[in-house]
Amino acid sequence: MQSGSLPIFTVDAFTDKPFGGNPAAVCLEEQALTDNVRQQIAKEMNISETAFVSKLSASQDFQKDNRFGLRWFTPTNEVPLCGHATLATAAVLFANGNCSEVLEFETLSGVLYARRGSRITLDLPVNQPAPTDLSRNLVKAVIGDIPFQDVQFSQTTKKLLIRLKDGTDRSVLESISPVQGELFAASPLGGPVGGVIVTLLGTAPYHFYSRYFAPWNGILEDPVCGSAHTVLAPYWGKVLGKKELFAYQCSRRGGELWLTLREDGRLDLAGHACLILRGRITIP
Repeated sequence: MQSGSLPIFTVDAFTDKPFGGNPAAVCLEEQALTDNVRQQIAKEMNISETAFVSKLSASQDFQKDNRFGLRWFTPTNEVPLCGHATLATAAVLFANGNCSEVLEFETLSGVLYARRGSRITLDLPVNQPAPTDLSRNLVKAVIGDIPFQDVQFSQTTKKLLIRLKDGTDRSVLESISPVQGELFAASPLGGPVGGVIVTLLGTAPYHFYSRYFAPWNGILEDPVCGSAHTVLAPYWGKVLGKKELFAYQCSRRGGELWLTLREDGRLDLAGHACLILRGRITIP
C-alpha cells in the first residue's frame, strides 16, 4: 500500500434530518488498505462504525459497478454486520453518481443488498433470539430494578435482548444509563455477550422501541443499530404476529426503521440517510 489520501464521508443513517440518526464514516478504498490501517482510521473517526468499501478487481469503478467488498470497524475492532454503516455506504455511492438500482456487498455476513428508492432498503439476515438464563447479573447492570418480562439471546450476533414489562412508559427506557465498568464486571470482555438490546412495546405509530449498548465493541451506546433490528424484527414479529413493523430507537439522536420480514427468511430494513461531510483522509 502506498501513502496518499482516500475519499471519506460521514453520513447520518436512519434519519431524514442532519445531526440525527446514527453517524457512520465511509471510506472508499481507491487503493488497498491493511487491516491495521483500517483500524487506525476507524479509531481516528471515533464514531460507532467506519465502513470500508473495496473494489473486487482493479478495473472496477465506484460509479459504474454495483458489487463491492464491504467491511466495518468500530474504534476498537472489526464487526461481522453493521446495518447503519451499510445504509450509509449505499447513500454515499448513490450520491457519488452510481446509477445502479441495487448495490451488492460481499461481507462477513454473506452478500448484502441495498436498493434505491424513497428510502434505502437493505436486504439483511434474520437473527432469531431464543429464551435464555444467560447473564442475569448483566440484566441488573443494564436496567437496575426496572421491571422486565423477557430475556432472550441471539447466538449468531452475541446480542442479549431485554424486554421491559408491557405498560412501561417510553421515558423509563430513555432514562436508562448503564455504567460501562458495571457492564464489564457483569460480562467481561471476550465473554459470550457482545451487545445488549433493551426493548419495549411501542405506541402508535411505532410497534416497538429500543436502545442498544455495546461497550465490548467500544460503543457504550449505538444511537441507531441496524444489526440489532435483525434480532428485534423476528422477536417482535412473533410477539405481535406481524410481518411489517415500524420501529424507533430511543437514543438521544433517535432514528426510524421500516422492517419487513420476508417469506424467504430474510429481512428488508429501510431508512433514510443524510450525507453530512465529504473529504479525503491522509494515509501514512
